Amino acid sequence: MRDINVRKVSKAEDRSLPVFAELERLSQEIERRARELFESRAYGEGHALDDWLQAEHEICWPAAELVEQDGQFMLSVALPGYEPSEIELTVTPREIIVHAGKKVEKGEAGQECRGHVHWSEFRSKDVYRRFGLPATIDADRAKATFRHGMLRVTAPEAKSMVEQIQVDAAA
Repeated sequence: MRDINVRKVSKAEDRSLPVFAELERLSQEIERRARELFESRAYGEGHALDDWLQAEHEICWPAAELVEQDGQFMLSVALPGYEPSEIELTVTPREIIVHAGKKVEKGEAGQECRGHVHWSEFRSKDVYRRFGLPATIDADRAKATFRHGMLRVTAPEAKSMVEQIQVDAAA
């Protein structure tokens, strides 16, 4: 099992890392694609969520699961074919952001060394996924491992100020 380097952002309002700008660009691309899907159905009602999820799937989202148990969040993200060095993880008190980027080998003419592609379901060598959390976590204690194509992130829920005061008073 290989550990993954976790970039930890202590303040949720700190959006200075480049990953935040890239996520904003991807969100706009997903919104554009969801609107295209909506328009292709002649503006039929009742499928907005389906359109949004389809757009996310088409553009760059890997399968994932978020579980909360015993005051800790456990996130699993399927990233088959990636190496630990190709995965960037950013954790803030209210979100976890996964970016996996594949290095593409180029041929002499600047093309991938794959031959003539007639069709492909591989849309991108880069995947992004942002997970908003239902509670604040202790970003400084987040940890990640990668094994057999599965990224696993664990992060404890942050103690509230009331809990901290009670613990301090009891000591």
